Amino acid sequence: MLKHFHQWKNPLHFPARSRISASLSSLIFTKSSVSTAELYDEPTTPSAVPNPTDTVREIIYGLRSFGLRRFLGGDYFRTVVLTLDWPQVDQIIDVLRVESPEFAVGFFHLLKDWYRFRHSRVSWFVVSHLLAGERRFKELQLVIKQMVEEEGSGSAPSLCELLLNNFRVWDSNILVWDILGFTYSRYGMVEDALFVLAKMKDLNINASIQTYNSLLYNLRHTETMWDVHNEIKVSGTPQNEYTHSILIDGLCEQSRLQDAVSFLQNAEGKDTGFSIVSFNTIISRFCKLGFVDVAKSFFCMMLKCGLVPDSYSYNILIHGLCVAGSMEEALEFKNDMENHGVEPDIVTYRILAKGFRLLGFMSGAWKVIQDMLLKGVNPDLLTYTILICGHCQIGNIDEGLKLREEMLSRGFHLSIISYSVLLSSLCKIARAEEALELLYEMEAVGLKPDTITYSILIHGLCKKGEVQRAIQLFEEMCSRRIFPNYFTHGSMLLGLCKTGNILEARKYFDNLIASDSGDDIVLYNIMLDGYVKLGNIAEAVQLYKQLTEKEITPSIVTFNTLIHGFCKNNKLGEARSLLDTIKLHQLVPSAVTYTTLMNAYCEVGDMQGMLELLQEMEEKAVMPTHITYTVVIKGLCKQWKLRESVQLLEGMHAKGLTPDQITYNTIIQCFCKASDTTKACQLHNEMLLHNLQPTPVTYNVLINGLCVHGDLMDADRLLLSLVNRKINLTKIAYTTIVKAHCAKGDVSRAVIFFRQMVEKGFKTSIRDYSAVINRLCKRCLINEAKHFFCMMLSDGISPDQEICEVMLNAFHREGDLESVFELLAEMIKFGLFPD
Repeated sequence: MLKHFHQWKNPLHFPARSRISASLSSLIFTKSSVSTAELYDEPTTPSAVPNPTDTVREIIYGLRSFGLRRFLGGDYFRTVVLTLDWPQVDQIIDVLRVESPEFAVGFFHLLKDWYRFRHSRVSWFVVSHLLAGERRFKELQLVIKQMVEEEGSGSAPSLCELLLNNFRVWDSNILVWDILGFTYSRYGMVEDALFVLAKMKDLNINASIQTYNSLLYNLRHTETMWDVHNEIKVSGTPQNEYTHSILIDGLCEQSRLQDAVSFLQNAEGKDTGFSIVSFNTIISRFCKLGFVDVAKSFFCMMLKCGLVPDSYSYNILIHGLCVAGSMEEALEFKNDMENHGVEPDIVTYRILAKGFRLLGFMSGAWKVIQDMLLKGVNPDLLTYTILICGHCQIGNIDEGLKLREEMLSRGFHLSIISYSVLLSSLCKIARAEEALELLYEMEAVGLKPDTITYSILIHGLCKKGEVQRAIQLFEEMCSRRIFPNYFTHGSMLLGLCKTGNILEARKYFDNLIASDSGDDIVLYNIMLDGYVKLGNIAEAVQLYKQLTEKEITPSIVTFNTLIHGFCKNNKLGEARSLLDTIKLHQLVPSAVTYTTLMNAYCEVGDMQGMLELLQEMEEKAVMPTHITYTVVIKGLCKQWKLRESVQLLEGMHAKGLTPDQITYNTIIQCFCKASDTTKACQLHNEMLLHNLQPTPVTYNVLINGLCVHGDLMDADRLLLSLVNRKINLTKIAYTTIVKAHCAKGDVSRAVIFFRQMVEKGFKTSIRDYSAVINRLCKRCLINEAKHFFCMMLSDGISPDQEICEVMLNAFHREGDLESVFELLAEMIKFGLFPD
């Protein structure tokens, strides 16, 4: 397989060198060696040294007389080293290696390290052979690594030629060949490594299994891996467990899992047998693909084969279970790990904490941390980061900030990720000032805010309406030469539009266009949306024309925004025509496109147009969303097609779409108006069965329906049960039932619910009392009306002219002159005068 690498593509050729004089032969000991003259084939500059023979003699004499470090650190050598060339240094090392290999190696290193002398290839190889001869493997690997790094990729042909021609008779030559091949492979120069192995094969030199394994690892993504494996078998080089593990990993990397499993099974009975590393590789791959159950079966097989899983084995499986959401089983494996004497490490606890975070169960994450602390394992920076991200993810920013305090007290500095997450969470809940304090804290601990950090803050300030402060931060960002990206510009533009400051937004947008930063369709879409929300469809259309003139490709969001704008302005013809324009731009209308149009047709009562759009949507294979179906249900309800609306609701569940509260509220309200409160209540119960929490609007609709079209006692029972269950209600629920009891003449019940409303903290107004008193007076319940009037005064609410007139008229009709005079006196006190 390796033979074709003899014909190296584009080999590096170096010019032949003049051979150095052999006049120094008297200085070289009689021990048989390869002379420097024979070895040398590199460029030199002989003219740089007038008398090289004298210089080399003096250096060798000095080294022998004064010792290595003393002589090399002396004034003479510091002067002469500037004139040394490769042939001279090669001669010195060749003399020293015969006398003392240690001396030669020391001279080589000190000359390189102290004087930054760039040695010849001859010197590199001489020193390599000396280290190999003394079995100083670590130093040998380091020297060859440095030589390979210096020579670079594609240097194998010339280095092999030098080794082949000039070092073949050296006793340690075989080891140098092997380490050279290993080094090329280790540092990713695969073609060089293959060339070296091809040369070694020609010389009948077997590479070590370490070299083969390194090469296999680099080739595990390719079919060439098997060619190398065949070479290993042909050479008779004993394989080890890592050889098989690399091959299995390669099959997994090539998505050949079945072959990997077969290879693992065939390993039984061979010299290497099964290995933990091989099992770990397969378990890891199955976990990554989401087949955790299959991974568990291999974990059990590993135990049956007599292999003891290590912490890495457990961590792989625990991670796979966490990703799959099987936290309970992940914890069981962690306990099993401890029962088998394998101590969970920081990675184990970190995986579990992250698993709970991904599911939003921060209480579980905290239990993991507590267990971790009890075992004497301290949380690291990454663990804290996971916890902070988790708390922020579920909206518990205060807990995230507490963790930050704990980190600082333990001497940890937050990472830029932790700060960014905290900043983003604070901005989302409009706590921009605290976010700014964190920005300054980041700078104090030496972290430099980047574009993303500033963009988060700018977006948060704009969202809060503090656009001026956002502009100041933007200017500060630019002054620090942190250049904004389109997200930063988008945040600024979005903030200006949201605050309704459309003129400032347009000015900012125009500046971006002038500076060639505004040719992003996202920025155009933000500006278009700003105009549409203010109802200025004319400016939106003008801006759309501008982007088409500049040949900026619109997105489906662009068209959806324009369609919404036309629909909002009751221009359904223009909105409908945009569907054809979308197709001209080779875009596909989305569910939002169709739903927006359908809702507009529904609002004007054009049910036929709405259903035609739904049909077109289905023909174009655009999947309707739950919002689409809600619009259709609203249209059916408007036509009192209640049966069809319920069927469509059931069809949504059948298609895997989950109706939301708005969907149910629409149908419930329709049934209430149709006096079918029984069906309305059934739909409410259906919501609960589908784990859909009704909203306050749901209960307002139900209570109103029961009050108007059903049994008032049922309305009472519903409201009281909601209060007992601590369901959040709005003031409307109470005022509805109070008015209903007033209309029925049951003042005592009205008073009870009115008082409950006050106790719940809802603020009462003159309008609330006026509504009740008007109803009571109309039913001639004067005493009850007087009761509520007194309640109003005791609550500190001053009567107005209208309510007093209503009461006066009621007293007149009853002939209660005494009450008339009393009320007139009260009116004068409040500065009111009867007509």
